[in-house]
Amino acid sequence: MTRKAPMTTPLTRLRDFVSRETVAGVLLLIAAAIALIWANSPWRGAYADLSALTVGPSSPLHLDLTLSQWAADGLLAIFFLVVGFELKQEIVAGSLRNPRLAAVPVSAAVGGMAVPALVYFAVISASGDTAALDGWAIPTATDIAFAVAVLAVFGRGLPRALRVFLLTLAVVDDLLAIVVIAVFYTDSISPLWLLASVACVVVFAVLARMRTTRWWLLVPVALVAWAFMHESGVHATIAGVLLGLVVPARPVHGEAHSRTHSFVEKIQPFSSGLVVPIFAFFAAGVNLVDGDGPLAVLRQPVLLAIILGLVFGKVVGVMGTTALVTKLTPLRLPDAIGLRDLLPVGLLTGIGFTVSLLIAELSFPDGAHTAAAKFAILAGSLISAVLGAIALRWSARLKRSADMNEDGIPDVDIEPIP
Repeated sequence: MTRKAPMTTPLTRLRDFVSRETVAGVLLLIAAAIALIWANSPWRGAYADLSALTVGPSSPLHLDLTLSQWAADGLLAIFFLVVGFELKQEIVAGSLRNPRLAAVPVSAAVGGMAVPALVYFAVISASGDTAALDGWAIPTATDIAFAVAVLAVFGRGLPRALRVFLLTLAVVDDLLAIVVIAVFYTDSISPLWLLASVACVVVFAVLARMRTTRWWLLVPVALVAWAFMHESGVHATIAGVLLGLVVPARPVHGEAHSRTHSFVEKIQPFSSGLVVPIFAFFAAGVNLVDGDGPLAVLRQPVLLAIILGLVFGKVVGVMGTTALVTKLTPLRLPDAIGLRDLLPVGLLTGIGFTVSLLIAELSFPDGAHTAAAKFAILAGSLISAVLGAIALRWSARLKRSADMNEDGIPDVDIEPIP
């Protein structure tokens, strides 16, 4: 007897479509392009009015926010919720579970954040525009969805292990970016509101471990945790990360898959297909024609500092740190990956986009450098994506040795990216 294929509905087909890495990257680009064009068109006033439109109750929780604030503080919390799920999965049962195997990509992530920050600091210090030093963390972030989408399109034929390495590096990068946001971009903290948010996270953890998960209980608790975190002074997206980290990453109650896996499967399409594009739409609308004159933002030192940090600093940080670690310690790259493969990886990590745009808004709340910073993120990310795509095809055409990671053992895990 043949088994019938599971029935698909238009909704499931749409969910599967937007879950594709390439589709998520394209949606992100389209949203950013529409925003950039509209913000510099004769109708740019309408875009500014839409971004500044206030929605929400003026309550003790101060939820009367503009649409752009709702996108950055509210919707983006869903993106960070998915990041929390992925972090938990990788730490408990994935590539970060074995410290020895994770050591090289973790080191590469640290170097890939430290060097861009130093490049930014050096350029801004040399320019004398010390008021812009607060943006040092902008070029340190990596957009996982965008980077993996470029790898999926242009990395065919390269070892599948390269994708795992990039994902591990990017996940650690996200974790460090979350720490940076929580530590360096929190002006003041209200302990009572913070404790109230943490208490809600604990309740969420209990509910997420029950034999039957009930979304109608999980969602309200998550919303309250977010609202309390927002009021505490800590950036509200941190609530999303904490909620994701308390969900079980191993199967419980006889289930076939972990609940982090199941939750990601349900929420990821909404995050990549709607949440991140909406955020990009409100964050990427940089006005280049008003202010001190047409294209005045292009003359700000912030522009050069961020582009150099993303395009140059990321590559040097990732490749330099990995070279030092693998030459000076017994640690080696994963099977089938050589140091030359890290040139495209380093370039792909220079695609900052989502998290970089968020950090730019947090770094320059007064707006003096915001436009230049956002345009630099868009330009630097685009340059990194193009150069990364070229480097991927170059690396795929080169002949590969039998021991790419030079650990003295012939490579076994050489399955290519389809």
